[in-house]
Amino acid sequence: MKGIHDVGGSDGYGPIVVDADEKIWHAEWEKAVFSFFTQGAVAGFFNLDEFRAEIERMSPADYLLTPYYAHWFHSFEHHIARSDDTFVAEMDRRTQEYLADRDKPLPPNTNHELADLIGELAYAGAPTHRDVDTEPVFSVGDRVLVSSTVPFHHTRKAGYVQGKVGEIVLHHGGHVFPDSNADGRGEEPHHVYSVRFRASDLFGDGIGDAHTWNTIDLWEPYLSHATSEGLK
Repeated sequence: MKGIHDVGGSDGYGPIVVDADEKIWHAEWEKAVFSFFTQGAVAGFFNLDEFRAEIERMSPADYLLTPYYAHWFHSFEHHIARSDDTFVAEMDRRTQEYLADRDKPLPPNTNHELADLIGELAYAGAPTHRDVDTEPVFSVGDRVLVSSTVPFHHTRKAGYVQGKVGEIVLHHGGHVFPDSNADGRGEEPHHVYSVRFRASDLFGDGIGDAHTWNTIDLWEPYLSHATSEGLK
């Protein structure tokens, strides 16, 4: 979907302010929310793509005016409440506790095995590579056109490359297809390619020079063969 999250290449949002001394956590609650992802995924409440898809359904105002981990919490609430009838009532009870005593410490973690798993996933991630029964349609050096069709569901086909022509520079093998995995249709793995684009082709003349490129990983269903001349 074309949501507020897909702002790559857009303007009007002001400068990106980089704080060289920015803290990893801005509040204690963010640490707890970070750990929720592994717990929720292991418990079967959602997969990675379902998790991302729910964040993308946030209202634009809420998305822009809330911090990063509030987006995560929004997704947790949706998926867990959908699966557990007692969750909303328990959340309301806990919320009232902390509103009454804002200095009340968070419950300590006693599940060291889960803590170790969270640490492993934070550094290494969860593998998405899968075997694919079909041969890759494209090869390194092929020019490809990215579909301009805007799906009404989660996708990793960024808006700023839709309808653009690029060149395949790397084949990654088969990986879980986010579009189907977020939509309840299963993993449906497809070949994934790194595709490079001239920055000026994506963002207009005057952006970068002839040697400025952007590279993005794209799944095979997003692509078709381009017919124009090759990149110089």
